[in-house]
Amino acid sequence: MAHESNGAIYTAAGANLAIAAAKFVGAFFTGSSAMLAEGVHSLVDTANQILLLVGLSRAKKPADARFPFGYGREVYFYAFIVALFIFLGGGAFAVYEGIHKIHYPEASADAVIFGRTIPGFWVNLGILGFAVLAEGYSCAVALKAFWAEKGDREAITAIRRSKDPALFTVLVEDVAALLGLMVALAGVILAEWLQMPALDGWASIGIGTILIGMAIFLMIETHGLLVGEAAAPETVAEIERIVRSEPGIRHVNAVLTQHLGPSDILVNISLDMEDSLNAGEVEAIVGRLDTRLKAQNPAVKRVFIEIQAKELVTA
Repeated sequence: MAHESNGAIYTAAGANLAIAAAKFVGAFFTGSSAMLAEGVHSLVDTANQILLLVGLSRAKKPADARFPFGYGREVYFYAFIVALFIFLGGGAFAVYEGIHKIHYPEASADAVIFGRTIPGFWVNLGILGFAVLAEGYSCAVALKAFWAEKGDREAITAIRRSKDPALFTVLVEDVAALLGLMVALAGVILAEWLQMPALDGWASIGIGTILIGMAIFLMIETHGLLVGEAAAPETVAEIERIVRSEPGIRHVNAVLTQHLGPSDILVNISLDMEDSLNAGEVEAIVGRLDTRLKAQNPAVKRVFIEIQAKELVTA
């Protein structure tokens, strides 16, 4: 699924860079607070996508003596940094800018483009319309990639269980960006229609609130991955089924899993074997289990099996 993540990230980065440039031009000519907040938001999103690509690249580094289980969690760390950037660079700035505009409201200034004077309202409207189209395309690409991963699960459940933060971060960013654009459009239109420039500031606060909420959600999700989440329940259940199907096993004491990366699962199994088995037979069972588990799920990279009497585990 890495290629799906990369495609969605490259699309989002390109769209956000173009949108940020357009928004900053609009904010410069018209003085719109909501437009400036949206420009900063798009610029932060572009930087975030670059960070996610760095995380995905570093996660591919092979294991070494210092990190014997590899660098898979690099992508989780960078996803958490992205959430912090959204909170501070996008949400907090938008709220601050909105409060400033409410205290010092100014109507959108007219823009002089190629010697022609164009009302600031129409400049903002045109730029926001372009942003909606570009962001909508980026969101469609991210949705397609996300739908390919989620299967038949509900969207929220799929995000909560997803171990690929790069993919769901881009998706959540795009959805939040579209919501922010709707708020910005409403603020620009209402400020012009009602002749109340302060509404532009309230729109900026609304955009900031959306970004802060999204950032907190992403922080919660990536925090669990950083600490070490188990594999999906269905994956654990399939591991247990394979282990129990192996003859010579009297009891499965424990099956512990942990994601070391989006496609890197560590499996620890504690087994109570039949006392009649000799060392060679136990070794053969362990070897078969290792082969079967890795063949059943390519994400299972490491399998550790401990032979331990049930009585010792429950004592």
